[in-house]
Formats: sequence, structure tokens, C-alpha cells
Amino acid sequence: MTYYHDFMSPWSREVAVAVKAAMQAAELALRLQAGVVAETKKDKSPVTQADRECERLIERLVTEAFPADGFLGEEGALVQSSNGRRWIVDPIDGTRDYVRGDPLWANLIALEADGEVVAGVVNLPLLGRIYTAIRGGGAFCNEDPIRASSKQHIEESVLCFNRFDKLERMPAPDRLVEWMGRFWSLRGLGGAADAMMVAAGEADIWIEPSASTWDFAPLKVILEEAGARYFNFDGGSSIYAGNCIACAPGLEKEVRSFLAVP
Repeated sequence: MTYYHDFMSPWSREVAVAVKAAMQAAELALRLQAGVVAETKKDKSPVTQADRECERLIERLVTEAFPADGFLGEEGALVQSSNGRRWIVDPIDGTRDYVRGDPLWANLIALEADGEVVAGVVNLPLLGRIYTAIRGGGAFCNEDPIRASSKQHIEESVLCFNRFDKLERMPAPDRLVEWMGRFWSLRGLGGAADAMMVAAGEADIWIEPSASTWDFAPLKVILEEAGARYFNFDGGSSIYAGNCIACAPGLEKEVRSFLAVP
């Protein structure tokens, strides 16, 4: 089974290397999972030995393949780029799930070139799903192309929402719960899993009020290549804004209207 795009496509070699790195990081994380102990970082998020070792593994593999590229990792890895390209990595996204033994954690790897994310890999190893996208080349889950849903009304849609502890950062927080009650269903599995459900047409809107660049980088390109809309609370479309909304294209107008997003 192949997990990446036609080898002749732009960025295909980069995606192939990223998939290999993500799969090896997942194997390492699983070997280290028994008896894992989490520490608490300054931002109150957990970190484990596995997070750090997986980041070192991913950094080694991608920098060996592309030595001129930069690297930015959640756990502190930072290499300056000499060619306008940079890898952005969350070695274990969902460390809380990883520590608890839940299957929703992921390995996230993205490539940014001249300020735009051009390739992304999301590995959900315990679900057996690897999502990939190349800018202009579509989005895939394992071998299969994926597309956002064709839903037009929120009453028939699934909403994914994270970080209820950060509701104060949301537009219209006082009306949010009532709005949620109109949806066909509500989910909250964690950023990567929720975003990939939207990309694959299994859910229709994902709202993330507080996360970091490495959380968003691969998700953005996969969502957009699957036909979903990706935007920030201020109306921009950045991985650096600290928040995002992703939705099926037929729901964009209503989402922007309700949340007063430009």
C-alpha cells in the first residue's frame, strides 16, 4: 500500500520522507508508551520522553534527506533554513490521549515553503490512517482521495469543537451553546482527528479556539486540498493565528455570519 502521491508530482519525495518519519515516530512512541510519565510544561500542556525522542527522530530523518531545510518542532527543535523551506512538526499531537492510552493521538508533519504550507502528513497510527496532501495535488487517506462534505445546513451537519476552557477566545461566546444545539451532532475528539473528519466528509465543521502553529500546519493543507474552507477568527487564513475554523464549503457563509468572521 502506498501512502503518498505520484512520485513525479511536486513535493512527492518530501511527502514520502515525511510519511516514513511519521510511521517510524509512531513505532517509537508505541515502544515507549508502557509506563510513560508526563511532565507539565510552562503552558500547562503535558510532555513525555516519547514526545522528545520522536521529535529528534523526525528531525534526523527529514534533515538527512533535505539538509538545507529548516525545522521547527513543538519540543524545542529549531534549525534555520537556508532555502526558504521549513519543516513544522508536532511529534505527538494529543499527548493527553497518548498518556491515557486513547487511540486519538497523531504525528503531525508539514513542509512550509516561502511562507506557504505545501505538504502535510497526519498519522493516526492506532486508527490505521495516514492523511497526506500536496498543494495542488489533492488530499488522501491512505490510498484513497478524500473530499469535504456537500452539506448546506447546520441542522444536518456534525460540529467538532475543542477547548471549552477557551470559550472566552471565541467570537459570540454567549450564543455558542445555543448554536451548537442546532447541529445534527456534536463531537470533540481532538484537533487532528476532528480536522481529518472534516477533510474526509465525516464531519462538517471544526472549530479550534486555541492551538499552536505545529497543530495547524499539516491540517490546513490537507483540509484545503480536500475542498474544505480554512480561516481564522479575524478572517485571515494563517497557521500562526492561534485559532481556526474549517468547514465544508456549503456551510462557510453561515459559519462566518454566526461568528461574525469577515
